Amino acid sequence: MLATTEIISESSPAGGRFARLKRFYPRWREVPLYRDELTTGDFSSLPLITKREIRQNFPDNFLRVGQLLDGLLAEKSVELEHTSGTSDERTAVLFPRGWWDAQEERVLRLNGFIASVLDAYPNARRATLVPPVCNGVVCFSNFMAKSERTLGRTLFVNQARIPFLLTDAELLRMAEEVTEWSPQFLDLDPVHGVWFALFCERKKIKFPSLKFILCSYEFVSVVHRKILERVFGVPIFNLYGSTEAGHLLIENEAGEMRGCEENVFYEIINADENGIGELVATTLTNEIMPLLRYRVGDLVQRDGENYLVHGRVRDALRRSDGRRVTTLEVDRCFEGVSGIAHYQLRQTENGACDLQFISDVVAVDAGDLNRLTARLTEQFGLKSEIRIVAVEKLPPQTSGKFRLTCRAEA
Repeated sequence: MLATTEIISESSPAGGRFARLKRFYPRWREVPLYRDELTTGDFSSLPLITKREIRQNFPDNFLRVGQLLDGLLAEKSVELEHTSGTSDERTAVLFPRGWWDAQEERVLRLNGFIASVLDAYPNARRATLVPPVCNGVVCFSNFMAKSERTLGRTLFVNQARIPFLLTDAELLRMAEEVTEWSPQFLDLDPVHGVWFALFCERKKIKFPSLKFILCSYEFVSVVHRKILERVFGVPIFNLYGSTEAGHLLIENEAGEMRGCEENVFYEIINADENGIGELVATTLTNEIMPLLRYRVGDLVQRDGENYLVHGRVRDALRRSDGRRVTTLEVDRCFEGVSGIAHYQLRQTENGACDLQFISDVVAVDAGDLNRLTARLTEQFGLKSEIRIVAVEKLPPQTSGKFRLTCRAEA
């Protein structure tokens, strides 16, 4: 049984924007997962889906009559990928061949600066530093030669789950590969990217070919941005999405997160008094595996055309009065604070907060630390002091991703 949500009538003013989806109904009705749910023709009454529904009876829940996965793979008309398993078990995902690159470029071109670089460099190369998973491209359990990690115009550089454990020799290998590759942009997990950046800063390594950096894969903090901008000296843009739904939002030159309505139909459900709610995405261009009313698992706030990504639902914390505190609200407390490269704020069952952080090149200033403590204490309405400890490393999740905020029992 699919999860349900509040129904908005398509005849109401709030539901009028669903009308543009009706042209997709004939195609969606061919998908077994939605066949019975679309009989009324009322999109707004469809149940929400999660990774559970994607996994259940896969791939027969998506393949049309007469389609067989083995046949589609043999004729190379589809690509089979897997999610990283950040908040759930890994999930298989099907794309039409070439779909990922096409929908990514549409999103990237919403940023005028990026569009100008792509126009100037039609064959722009990227170097990617992300948490590796055993997905057929990079596997942290076995070393792979550079040729095996080069796919088209993309070089996958990193092969380690925990960046803080990398030796200087391995970091130098990564830097030398990037130098030889001469990419126009880096595609970074922010934590892996920051650790690499600090090494490059120590060794005075520069990459003259770089035009910009994309931060994706997990929440990018203000402390991450500060270091990446300082070391690499190029614009940093946030690219938000997921393996199953594709690229959803891109940061433009003004620092605003914009959506691509050609790719996705966006909804925000269960919004609080500040308009912060859960993002629900309907993919419009993945014909082999469309996701209708897919619960992404992130908190988002919309202000006109601008979206604010507040972080994972499961990573939200609580004030002493019970109000939700999102990862973005916590991260804003770190604005203007120097000396921190990465952090994790953990909240115990009784509401107390412990902050662990990894230092930047220069230790955090005592005055900055006091201001940070005061901001966090006010944010959570705490009466007791926040315990703050500097550490050398912080553990990732099984997927290799990091959580800036989390509950002690989670």
